[in-house]
Amino acid sequence: MSKVFAVILCGGSGSRLWPLSRAQLPKQFLPLVSEHSMLQDTVLRLRGLEEIAGIVVVSNDEHRFLVADQLRQIEIDPRLHLLEPVGRNTAPAVAAAALALGRDAEESVLLVLPSDHLIQGIDGYHAAVREAVNLADQGKLVTFGVEPSSPATGYGYIRRGAPVGNGEASFFVAEFVEKPDERRAHCFLETGQYYWNSGMFVFRADRYLGELRSFRPEIAAAVERAVAKGHHDLDFVRLDAGEFRDCPSDSVDYAVMERTRDACVVVARFRWSDVGSWSSLWEVAPKDARENVARGDAFLDDVQNCYVHSESRLVAAVGVKDLVIVETDDAVLVVHKAHAQNVKQTVEHLQKNSRTEHITHSRVYRPWGYYESIDTGERFQVKRLMVKPAAKISLQRHRRRSEHWVVVAGRARVTRGEEEILLEPNQSTFIPMGTRHRLENAGEGPLFVIEVQSGEYLGEDDIERFADDYKRV
Repeated sequence: MSKVFAVILCGGSGSRLWPLSRAQLPKQFLPLVSEHSMLQDTVLRLRGLEEIAGIVVVSNDEHRFLVADQLRQIEIDPRLHLLEPVGRNTAPAVAAAALALGRDAEESVLLVLPSDHLIQGIDGYHAAVREAVNLADQGKLVTFGVEPSSPATGYGYIRRGAPVGNGEASFFVAEFVEKPDERRAHCFLETGQYYWNSGMFVFRADRYLGELRSFRPEIAAAVERAVAKGHHDLDFVRLDAGEFRDCPSDSVDYAVMERTRDACVVVARFRWSDVGSWSSLWEVAPKDARENVARGDAFLDDVQNCYVHSESRLVAAVGVKDLVIVETDDAVLVVHKAHAQNVKQTVEHLQKNSRTEHITHSRVYRPWGYYESIDTGERFQVKRLMVKPAAKISLQRHRRRSEHWVVVAGRARVTRGEEEILLEPNQSTFIPMGTRHRLENAGEGPLFVIEVQSGEYLGEDDIERFADDYKRV
C-alpha cells in the first residue's frame, strides 16, 4: 500500500454559525463538538492509521499562526503548511499540496479532508479510508458517500453505479447531483441509490494532477507557477501571490471528479456532518430528555428541541421550542431551527452596514497571545493583553495614539524609546504618541497587561512595525 499524506484544508468562513464563527475565527478553529477545535479533531482522528506518512495543511495567510498554535497544542508537526494569498476553492489548493510535496508525492496517495467536519465512529472511518486508499492505488479517484438519513437539501448527492469488484462498500460513480429541492431529495432517499457528497477525497497525487492538467490545464499551470515561485517564511511555505491570484477558482468536484472516468464512491460506515448550520449542530450534539442542547450558563424551563449556547452571561429560556439561542459578549442570535440556514443573511447585513461583529470577536488572537476589548468610547479604548511565555509583540509605534500599560500578572520587559525597563504586577508605564515601543513576557507564565489607548484614532492599522519575530514587518 502506498504511503498516504493527509491534506487538511483550512479555508471556509462558517458564516451560518455566526455569532460564534467569524472571519478571523471561523468554525474550524472552535471547539463546537468536543474539547478540541474541529481542526484538531480532524487531525486527531487520523491516529491509528499507520499509512499516514505526513500531514499537509493549506490555510490562508491570516490564520497561519492560529493553525500552527492549534497543531502545536496537540503535538502535531505538519510536513508542510502552505499559505494561500487568496482563496481559490479546493481544486487549486489540493494541486498546490501535491506539487509542493515534490518527490515525496510521487505515486503517494492524498487523503483530502476539510478541517470543519464532524465524524463519529472511528473504526468505521479508518476502514473506509483504507478501502479508499486501496482503490486509489489502482488509479481510482475516490470520494466518500454518506447514506442519507433525511431528504436534506443542503448537500450535493452522488448516484452510485456498478460495484467495484465483489464488495458492497464501493461503487463507480454514475452521477454527481447538485443540491436538490425537497421533492427530489425525497425521491433520492426512496431509491436507495444516492449518497450525500461528503467533500472528502482519496487519490494518487500523480493521477489527480494528470486529470487536472487534462480537464483544467489553466488551473494546473497557474498552480505550478505559484508553487515554483513560492518561498519559505518561518515554518510556512508561501505560494506566489501574483500567480495564485491569476488562478481560476474551482472545486475538486467540478474540476476533476465530475469529469474523470475513474471516479468511485466508498460508502461511509461512520456518522458524518459538515456542521453547516446551527440546526445540524443541534442534530449531532448530546441532548437532554426534552431534546435540548445547552452549553454554558443556561437555564431552561419548559423548553423543547432547542439549542442554547451561552458564552459570557446567564441565558434563560422559558416556554419555547425549536429555537437556536446563541449569546456572545457582543451579539445574541435567536432563530427558529427551520430557518437556521438564513443566518448567513445576518452576516451579509453586517457587511453591507460596515459593522465588525462578523469579522472579529472581542478577543482577537495574535501569534504572541491575544487581546480583548474591555471598553471603548470617544478618544479612548481599553484592552486586556495576554502575552505567552517568551513571546513579544513587534517593535512598533503609533502616530495617532498614546498607550498606558499596567501589568496585572506576570513580569514584563518594556522597550520605550531608547530605554528598557522591567515591570512587576501593579507597575505601569506610559508610551507617548510616536515613541517606538515593545512589550515582552519576561516571566515563566502568561503575562497579563491592561492597555489604555487614547488619541484621535484607535484603529489597528495605526501600527508601524520596525522589527517582528513573526515577520509581519
